[in-house]
Amino acid sequence: MATLAFPTPTPVEPQQLPRNVEAEAAMLGAMMIDNRLADDLLDRLEPTHFYEPLHGRIFAAIKTLRSNDMLASPVTLRPMFEADEGMRELGGPAYLAGLTGSGAGLIGARQFAQQIYDLAMLRALVSVGRTLVDRAMDTSEEVNPRGQIELAEEELFKVAADGGAESSVKTFAQATTMAVKMAERALNSGGNLSGVTTGIDSINAKIGGMHHSDLMILAGRPGMGKTSLATNIAFNAARRWMRDMADGIAPADSVGAKVAFFSLEMSADQLATRILAEQSRISSESLRMGKISRAEFGQLAAAAAELENLPLFIDDTGGLTIGGLHTRVRRLQRRHNNEIGLVVVDYLQLLTGSGKNKDGNRVQEISEISRGLKTLAKDLNVPVLALSQLSRAVESREDKTPMLSDLRESGSIEQDADMVWFVYREDYYVASKEPKRPVEGDSAKVHEDHNAWMAEMERVYGLAELIVAKQRHGATGKVRMRFDPTYTKFSDLAE
Repeated sequence: MATLAFPTPTPVEPQQLPRNVEAEAAMLGAMMIDNRLADDLLDRLEPTHFYEPLHGRIFAAIKTLRSNDMLASPVTLRPMFEADEGMRELGGPAYLAGLTGSGAGLIGARQFAQQIYDLAMLRALVSVGRTLVDRAMDTSEEVNPRGQIELAEEELFKVAADGGAESSVKTFAQATTMAVKMAERALNSGGNLSGVTTGIDSINAKIGGMHHSDLMILAGRPGMGKTSLATNIAFNAARRWMRDMADGIAPADSVGAKVAFFSLEMSADQLATRILAEQSRISSESLRMGKISRAEFGQLAAAAAELENLPLFIDDTGGLTIGGLHTRVRRLQRRHNNEIGLVVVDYLQLLTGSGKNKDGNRVQEISEISRGLKTLAKDLNVPVLALSQLSRAVESREDKTPMLSDLRESGSIEQDADMVWFVYREDYYVASKEPKRPVEGDSAKVHEDHNAWMAEMERVYGLAELIVAKQRHGATGKVRMRFDPTYTKFSDLAE
């Protein structure tokens, strides 16, 4: 039988990563010849952006010298590279002088810097792509494609966000223009409001609205109404946006917002029930139990129809990581023309960290989460309202008014937050102290005690306080509100 002869495959040369070592050398030479160029370019790049590791080390050395206001030249850099193995392979410190030999980079140094950065971005994309393929091919551990997609999106975002230092630098003229626009927005809204509205005038008057890039923490013990207040604020902001758009107000001038609400504790239908109960004036308990009349059902249907286009988007996925939260918010931003203007997270302690904290330290994990929420607010330039639990230390005190030290599990929450709010309802604690209800035959003391309790309950019933314990933009203090438990609604005392 004849033996089949197969063609010998032509060896395929491995693909090389995108790079331009010559541009790196020319730019470094130009920086050493003219240190004014160095000062201009140092903030545009990082040592990791260079393909040739030695060039990255030279760049870092130049940066060190210039940050100390010292001349960066082959002569001053030479002592820093006497023992550098990479430099020795290329002929020793004389390589530094060789970089400045032609002076070719003086004309195109800025263009070289841009190309070095662009090529570094391409290499980062290659790395993300290879990592994505490797993870997708590895089925030895838990198969979680959605988690891998979110991780890939997060890594891609990091690539996109890298090198943004230059673009974040603003002239004083730019900064003052932004400040004037903010003041104009506050004036046009009727005063007291330069950020996104909470829908509650007394809170707006205290904080000036929810400002872009701010992280606000809303904390309280169970039963205080944290979720109710957050839901009220989210609904009010979304409804104001809807009304402003109907009135022809430009999106940039609206004090309302499209809202992304991440509910890690309650389901989307439970939150919707609360909102519909308030708008239809039917108790949420009656809605849940189905104890409503035909007329009330008509009110409910009318409220649902009116709110059909409310720009309030609820994500009730449980067990979200802080990276997954970033991914989902950015995804919503893309879908809604970057008009998401408020992010609400209920609540912070139900988020999980990146998993890099191997020793299981919960305090460190909460620190990572609070930093991640602040980063989200800054990166997307939106206010983030995150709910938080308080420690049980509140219950052990005679005065139940919460304090900053009561924030649960980490002092970094207070550190990262631009504002810290506590919601406090005295009637919750007074109700829990009800004495024995008098019955026939009880002594006068039993009747007196219960009457005194009823008088105290009548004094505090329906009253609530929002305690602004920290505020970077203004004074701290208290805002008194009214709370209606039937509709789980917070409102101004005057209403």
